[in-house]
Amino acid sequence: MKVLKVPARTIAVFVLPCLLLYVCLVFVPILVSVYTGLLKWDGLTASTFIGLGNFKDMFFNDPVFWPSVRRTLLYAVASMIEIPLCLFMAILLNRYLRRGNTLVSIYFTPVILSVVIIGQLWKTVYNPTSMGGMLNGVLVSLGLDSWTHNWLTEPKIAMFALYFVSLWQYFGYHLLIQYTGVQNIPDELYEAAKIDGADGFKADRYITLPLIVPIFKISIVLAFIGSLQAFDLVMVMTGGGPAHATDVISTHMYNSSFGSFKYGYGSAIATFLVVVCLVFTGFINTIFNRIERKFN
Repeated sequence: MKVLKVPARTIAVFVLPCLLLYVCLVFVPILVSVYTGLLKWDGLTASTFIGLGNFKDMFFNDPVFWPSVRRTLLYAVASMIEIPLCLFMAILLNRYLRRGNTLVSIYFTPVILSVVIIGQLWKTVYNPTSMGGMLNGVLVSLGLDSWTHNWLTEPKIAMFALYFVSLWQYFGYHLLIQYTGVQNIPDELYEAAKIDGADGFKADRYITLPLIVPIFKISIVLAFIGSLQAFDLVMVMTGGGPAHATDVISTHMYNSSFGSFKYGYGSAIATFLVVVCLVFTGFINTIFNRIERKFN
């Protein structure tokens, strides 16, 4: 086989434009946000350099910040709960259905819908009984009147209602990833295992799970980091209310920057969010690298 040897200079010429674009669109805004977080600025008038003052207020003087961090982390953890279920369903679909792609495509439909449509749809579902809310209507028809709630206006319940919508929306997304990973495992491995007496879920334990670890890691990282950046669904359904009960880091950053005109403070929150994403991404990669080495 002939291997095409390409000079490093030629590779650099093709890679450099994309690299510059990536730096300008990703790293430069991050650096600008870090610098802006050191300023007292309303986004309109002249700014004042205050050093770490915004970060000090964020960590010690903001009653909304730490609860929003806790809700964001719970959001991220909740988003990962469905991934093992998606893997289990992917295994069943691949094993027992000839046209599993059709069912996976149906599950994937909510992912391609606009978040505004999703939010408005579920706001209608969660409406009080007097406003024709479907969920409360079903509970009343079943004689479970005591289970009805104002799902999006009760502080103790509203965030869990959002968790459920997010899980419903992205279930098909992670199912597609896991299903594709399972399909790419060669059938010869299962046939050889069947000859040795390993069939069904026993084969999944020793073949599917070890080989699916890299794909599983991708779903975990996407779910966790995506949930840390959750913004649009919360803004559409609750706007962070009632009384900041559903505020996450992104919505608190938005409300601080554009609602209270504390642009420097909002940039400090954005910097914190970037650091959290990097730390948890590294942590997840470290854990899965150890798991992969264990199986290898």
